[in-house]
Amino acid sequence: MFRAALLSIAFLSAPALAAGPFQAEPQARPAQERFVARDSIWRCGEGNCVSTNPTSTRPAIVCSALVRQVGALRSFSSDGRAFATEALENCNRTAR
Repeated sequence: MFRAALLSIAFLSAPALAAGPFQAEPQARPAQERFVARDSIWRCGEGNCVSTNPTSTRPAIVCSALVRQVGALRSFSSDGRAFATEALENCNRTAR
């Protein structure tokens, strides 16, 4: 019974997990809606990109890998914490 309760809680909380550990707003719409940048799987829609797979890679490296794939970003966040202006500028320097 305890196991069933845990499973039901997990299913109910799944939408909260949909935001993912990484979110970004590219300056231009990416050419692809789904792609892999380094070891993160990204899905892009209207104005934003989200990666919900966990990774052991540092957020700055994930940001740089994404920038190489989609170009400069307006914003980037990891676990709900937005990059500071300087960190985002450093990340955008790797844009193609």
